[in-house]
Amino acid sequence: MSTRDAVVVLAKRSAVGLGRPEKGVFSGMHSVDLSAQVLRAVVDESGIDPVLIDDVHWGCVSQVGEQSFNVGRNAVLAAGLPESVPGTTVDRQCGSSQQTIHNAAAQIMAGHADIVIAGGVEVMSRTPMFSNTQGGAGPFGPMMKQRYPKLVNQGISAEMIAEKWGLSRTYLDEMAVESHRRAAEATAKGLFEREIVPIETASGTVTTDQGIRPGSTVEKLAGLPNPFKEGGVVTAGNASQLSDGSAALMLMSSEKARELGLKPIARVHSVSVIGDDPIMMLTAPIPATAKVLKRAGLSIEDIGVIEINEAFASVVGAWLSETGADPQKVNPRGGAMALGHPLGGSGARLATTLLHIMQDTGAQYGLQTMCEGGGMANATIFELL
Repeated sequence: MSTRDAVVVLAKRSAVGLGRPEKGVFSGMHSVDLSAQVLRAVVDESGIDPVLIDDVHWGCVSQVGEQSFNVGRNAVLAAGLPESVPGTTVDRQCGSSQQTIHNAAAQIMAGHADIVIAGGVEVMSRTPMFSNTQGGAGPFGPMMKQRYPKLVNQGISAEMIAEKWGLSRTYLDEMAVESHRRAAEATAKGLFEREIVPIETASGTVTTDQGIRPGSTVEKLAGLPNPFKEGGVVTAGNASQLSDGSAALMLMSSEKARELGLKPIARVHSVSVIGDDPIMMLTAPIPATAKVLKRAGLSIEDIGVIEINEAFASVVGAWLSETGADPQKVNPRGGAMALGHPLGGSGARLATTLLHIMQDTGAQYGLQTMCEGGGMANATIFELL
């Protein structure tokens, strides 16, 4: 029996818009339609007959209203793909579309599929965060509350992390300013152009990330309030932005890529997923990284470029402290504090950016990880081909 692998042949994303009604460039667009444009672009660029696609895995966190009733399948149909192409929707909180990459790779490596598209979406300007938690007794239930009577929101978790790792307000704000600086520089140099799919909206074509603030300074951020804790260090300035966006990757076996004449970007080398303390909640990228490096037989020094989701600067600060990773290798084109965090679309967005950086720099290995609600994290290592 031959060993099958899973390779990425295409990775594309929309620009990321502000997740605010009226102000966001995608705030007039249905989540299904935004997803459909990204899906269609990936399929068209691949040049394959779409009837060959075995499955579509789509990440989405707030699966309610416009994002309910299997947004993945609805996006497939809206994109004009053959009715024979199925779709499913995945919720692993912020890591939903990173999980779709893992699911797609596993499906291909198991021989259950030859071609799978993985990706996700979140249009937070139209389907706000937590809009799927309303009604009934809420999402946790009496038994979970009995085990964890002191569950807190992520902002408090971010404050707890900052306190545990001794991360100052100035340090966190400096990370945020650097994220905006890197993202603005990458945009000015055209480094995002290959990965961004032009999205047609009622107001025109969108090709540029909306949330980057090139003039951000530590002095400006110092004036922002601490909404989560009196005298705390976490602010809107050193946390990720509410965002609208979508991204998609086409995966297949090496054998199928050769057959179709497609050149793979990278193979999915190793993956991990892990749970951690649901109260501290955002620390799981630390053990997830250790787990995936061990599984891969690699060290953090072997990794040429790293994308860790900037849900909060304190998450990245703690992770850097524990892993000893070189900060220059981490989010080299900016992260979610500048580019934004469209929840269910972020995992695929990070992967798309990571793979393009690997292509541009020749980095043999790239690592991606992100914290997730409920105290979880995914980690993925890609190997450049």
